[in-house]
Amino acid sequence: MYEIRRNESRFHRESDWLKSSFSFSFADYYEEDNRSFGPLCVFNEDVIAGGRGFGAHPHREMEIVSVVLSGKLKHEDSAGNSAVTTYGGVQRMTAGTGIVHSEVNPDSEEPVHLLQIWFTPQEKRLTPSYETSSFDPKSAHGGLLPIVSRDAAGPGAAGIHQDVNLFLSVLDEGAEAAHYTAAERLLYVFVIDGNLAVQETDELQSGDTLRASGLTSLSLRGGAGGTRLLLIDMAAGQGEGGLS
Repeated sequence: MYEIRRNESRFHRESDWLKSSFSFSFADYYEEDNRSFGPLCVFNEDVIAGGRGFGAHPHREMEIVSVVLSGKLKHEDSAGNSAVTTYGGVQRMTAGTGIVHSEVNPDSEEPVHLLQIWFTPQEKRLTPSYETSSFDPKSAHGGLLPIVSRDAAGPGAAGIHQDVNLFLSVLDEGAEAAHYTAAERLLYVFVIDGNLAVQETDELQSGDTLRASGLTSLSLRGGAGGTRLLLIDMAAGQGEGGLS
């Protein structure tokens, strides 16, 4: 079974430097029945203006993935890590027992467009860590490219302390891709831009999501103008972490 949630159902917030859309309860948006989906507990789409960003702030007991879709994102943390990521790059931070970090747009002119995705970890009290990975975006064309996985499977994939796999896909109009999984796993699809047909019957547009359970296969087809999407395949358990 699966459920489609439209872009309009997300919580949208905008200021002079930040546009955000929340798919789950976060910050000043709260819905009791929309706090998580398996270990996935935050899925935010952000557009940050040039020279602005999130100043130093703490996290703990969370796996935090940042997927840059355009522009540049600069990360710095209390462990001494510093990196700038662009499209074709992923940042993964294990907050573990506690870490302080900042994420800012270092470009004074161009905004940065990114996805902030949080998962509860499989176990608590991990040592904080950080990594950046890079992949060839062209490799996502016409298929499902793994960009994050527990075993860092695939060239350029980042590792993570949870049983999840993130795939990026770019499908031309009419192009098809299929994903096969175990019935006990959960699937989450987010349309970054364009139009997407799923299971040959339903159509999703930019900002729409699909939450599925009990499926062993998922069919995807690029709609008019094509599409860019993110697919998450994950274990149903929530892990041991808490939102922070």
